[in-house]
Amino acid sequence: MASATEFEDHSKQEVKYTTCYMCACRCGIKVTVEDNKVRFIQGNRNHPINQGVLCAKGSAGIMKQYSPGKLRNPLRRKPGTERGAGEFEEISWDEAIGTLTQRLAHIRATDPNKLAFFTGRDQMQALTGLWAQQFGTLNWSAHGGFCSVNMATAGLYMLGHAFWEFGDPDWERTKYFMLWGVAEDHSSNPLKIGLEKLKRRGGKFVGINPARTGYQAIADEWVPIKPGTDGLLALSMVHVLLQNEQFDWDFLLRYTNAPFLVVNTPGKKGDGLILRDAEGHPMIWDLKKEAFANGMEAGSTGALFGAYSAPDGRPVRTVMSVLAERYLDDRFSPKNASKITGIPAETIERLALEMAHVAFKESIEIEVEWTDWAGRKHDKFIGRPVSMHAMRGISAHSNGMQSARAIHLLQVLLGTIDCPGGFRSKAPYPKPVPPPNKPAQHSAPNTPLKSLPLGFPTAPEDLVIDENGQPKRIDKAYSWEAPIANHGLMHMVITNAVNKDPYAIDTLIFFMANMSWNSTMNTANVQEMLKSKDDDGEYKIPFLVVVDAFHSEMVNFGDLILPDTTYLERYDAISLLDRPISEPDAICDSIRHPILQLDRNVRPWQEVMVDIAGRLKFPAFTKENGEPRFTDYKDFIINYERAPGIGFLAGWRGTDGNSHLRGEPNPNQWDRYIENQGFFKYHLPESMAFYRFANKDYLELAQRVGFNPTADPIVIELYSETFQRFRLAGQGLYDGPQPKDPVDRERLATYFDPLPDFYEPLEQQRIDKKEYPFYAVNQRPMMMYHSWDSQNAWLRQIIAQNYLYMNRQRGLQMGIEDKSWVWVESHNGKIRVQVKLIEGCQADTVWTWNAIGKQSGAWGLKPEAAEATRGFLMNHLISELLPAKQGERRLTNSDPITGQAAWYDLMVKIYPAAPGEEGTWPVFPTIKPLPGDTPAPDVLRYHTHRPVNLKS
Repeated sequence: MASATEFEDHSKQEVKYTTCYMCACRCGIKVTVEDNKVRFIQGNRNHPINQGVLCAKGSAGIMKQYSPGKLRNPLRRKPGTERGAGEFEEISWDEAIGTLTQRLAHIRATDPNKLAFFTGRDQMQALTGLWAQQFGTLNWSAHGGFCSVNMATAGLYMLGHAFWEFGDPDWERTKYFMLWGVAEDHSSNPLKIGLEKLKRRGGKFVGINPARTGYQAIADEWVPIKPGTDGLLALSMVHVLLQNEQFDWDFLLRYTNAPFLVVNTPGKKGDGLILRDAEGHPMIWDLKKEAFANGMEAGSTGALFGAYSAPDGRPVRTVMSVLAERYLDDRFSPKNASKITGIPAETIERLALEMAHVAFKESIEIEVEWTDWAGRKHDKFIGRPVSMHAMRGISAHSNGMQSARAIHLLQVLLGTIDCPGGFRSKAPYPKPVPPPNKPAQHSAPNTPLKSLPLGFPTAPEDLVIDENGQPKRIDKAYSWEAPIANHGLMHMVITNAVNKDPYAIDTLIFFMANMSWNSTMNTANVQEMLKSKDDDGEYKIPFLVVVDAFHSEMVNFGDLILPDTTYLERYDAISLLDRPISEPDAICDSIRHPILQLDRNVRPWQEVMVDIAGRLKFPAFTKENGEPRFTDYKDFIINYERAPGIGFLAGWRGTDGNSHLRGEPNPNQWDRYIENQGFFKYHLPESMAFYRFANKDYLELAQRVGFNPTADPIVIELYSETFQRFRLAGQGLYDGPQPKDPVDRERLATYFDPLPDFYEPLEQQRIDKKEYPFYAVNQRPMMMYHSWDSQNAWLRQIIAQNYLYMNRQRGLQMGIEDKSWVWVESHNGKIRVQVKLIEGCQADTVWTWNAIGKQSGAWGLKPEAAEATRGFLMNHLISELLPAKQGERRLTNSDPITGQAAWYDLMVKIYPAAPGEEGTWPVFPTIKPLPGDTPAPDVLRYHTHRPVNLKS
């Protein structure tokens, strides 16, 4: 008799909802749990971000949870051992927190800036920033400075929103989509969902990227551009639009500073600033009144073009006149742009005119009543169905800020900003241009900073410099070297701290920042810096704290290791005060909560920060009697208020939980989120869905809930008066702080152009491009994210070794064979790698996947793992400093405006390895196992129960 068929017992399983953390998309996930183990992970169909779609990374969260590389106990470097030797001993949490608190208390009481606290790809920067502000250190910053701060800064200084988390294409209506420099992992599931909608409707998708992978592989047209020239391509398209009078005249007059008058007195103070009246209002020439008028006055009819004589006799021109004169110059013609971008002139012209045709001949209308900022009623929204998205391929260049502005200028001329079919903002954006908060400038013992360490300067007076003009921050953010460094310069922290430039620090805390490996330039040299000592034998960075969930390469250099939890084991708030998950039609935030019980001695870094804040008696974390204000992170998220009624979570506020966006703390708020599958979604009425920079109802809502300080309209700034103030300081024509160093003066005068501009990347200006003829870039694959996932057993089966990808024809011409070993050499170093010849690569470009290569012994992988023996990092070739120049101090290899790390400015030469030269080089020593580690298994199998038949 046949035995009974055995099926899976669903009664032992429980379904829980939370937020994924396998990349930065923050998709909703549905986790099936059995016996405190993950049975499987699915997408949440109800979630606003991914609508049920889940990528390979999200599904493989199981194998991140069960990685052999997880940290299990707090660790201390063994006394008497050398930093980087990998000799650790386990200690208790009481000892770990006690040691750190004692050290921090002394720093805070003497010189708070002796603490540098830098966070990697975390998603709670509002909390870490608040903690640093309460501690009183200027030296806090986040991941964006070496990722994509140019994207954010360009948008926030021009539109009030930006690419990435600040805005999205209107996927439901757009007809023409242009993707600039976006790798496969960025905005992964939302972008895939959007592209499917676009292509299903028959819209056109143009991919601008030197590599045809991922999204570009399904583009209707691939434009293989030379890296770092995107800004010129955009401005050449602007040239074509202006030449053919294809721009949205009404949009420019109504919503931008195009009609504002600019002072035209070259060589004199005040040149290039906006003409203003006695109250500071920007002036226009009113065509009806035939007189100067307040440009912010409702109903004014400004001239878009024209030159006039101001009441005080100074010559003035409209912004649009200045703009047209600039970009109609032959320098920006398709013919000349083609020589630099590598894109045929006829392609540049055709793409520009295609977009203009769709914007103006295929415009759409949505019939709904709405009211503008001045109280004027409208019966419809007019849409220009052209949209764009851009990311790190644009921003990771030293000209990235201006390139991103150039792309936004292209959008503005087409009138595609926050309109039906265009590039829409996501709450809490748009913000005033730029947002009104300024970076903290002064610190004092046992005193919180007056504002957060990061902010948005509008003039040299806002810089964080001393009376001699020297930087006050260890990374030199907000100094003359990087005046608008809105996310700091994380890639410069180790170098500057070791060089004691501008001063020495005592303690450096890295959270989720693999700064000794893939998240640093110049990897080998940085590892040596971390171990470097003064003449007295003391480490130049005296105390290094590493907070991570996994045995990354960075752990090897820590003096104190604090083990974090995984995203399935802790509470998190994905907050509107931070990096929210809003969609264009809805205000959203979300949470994580423990899906699994802890099985090792680890703690969430959030909890540790709240604990230490109470011990150190930070005012915001302490009651009047000196006791801690919050019992834990959950309590903090519920009860902390940035302003009355405004906290980290916007849903189910008020004591009864019936208020949304603003209201008193609700003790049951976490429960309400958990009941609602881990997210909150506040639908905006259709009358608030578009033109939010000028939409009265939305602007009043944004003021009411604390997104913006006022309900004033947000004027799109084609021309940046902020930039011009810094330029004047460089020219010696500014009534205020001016740099003393000629190098700083030249950089300000050259790169702070108030109109979007193109210039050759800084490193490329200093090297011999005949000797180093190839552009070299890296990007993250769709199935990986930073170094987090290339340790993942399932994802490793997709890719465990990276190649250097090269144009097939170019390679064969050079005698380089497919899968042969080659040397790749830059001005800074050399590596030996295996090359893969492909057709989908711009002929002058080579590229590889980022963060596949690992140091042997890290991440719980076997020492002989493919990632360590055949995988490689391009980081060894990149310097964090520009090539030296006689008579000049060493300058950061970064955007001179924002301090964005210029990862993609690299130029290299390539030549075949000699016979017998095989294998990845350089080779690093194998990292020792941590106390209690067990050897990685030969085969990693995972299941929650003995395999049986499935049934739904």
